[in-house]
Amino acid sequence: MLNVVASNFQVIRKVKNSINYLAENPRILFLLDGFGAFLTAFLLFAVLRNLNGYFGIPIPILTYLSVAAACLGIYSAACFFFLKENWVPFIKAISIFNLFYCILTSILVIINFPILTRIGIMYFVAETILILVLAYIELNVATQINKKTD
Repeated sequence: MLNVVASNFQVIRKVKNSINYLAENPRILFLLDGFGAFLTAFLLFAVLRNLNGYFGIPIPILTYLSVAAACLGIYSAACFFFLKENWVPFIKAISIFNLFYCILTSILVIINFPILTRIGIMYFVAETILILVLAYIELNVATQINKKTD
């Protein structure tokens, strides 16, 4: 039991350290977000569509989700390459877009639940959890940057 508590504190400390680091280096946040979005788009479009029998979600839905993920990747990449200051509104925007993506994905998973396989459910639950953690970090980074500028 003590090991679980200790490891939870380690995770919390690592997340806080990551937030502090990313608040000092917000470009890296957009790089990570963009990489993750493009990876998601690739997985949905190239992998899950071709192995649809293992996941169960209809191909058109995978296509729409991959296009949405690619758009988020383009936004993050544009911020990474072109943004030089005034990071907070753009960080807040990508975190909100990520939350909307999670909501959309969750709704589609619920609607298609009867035809999803266990692997498909695990994939979308894991993807949603990762994106929610990223959005949490993004919102906290924006808050941290605001505190420094006040």
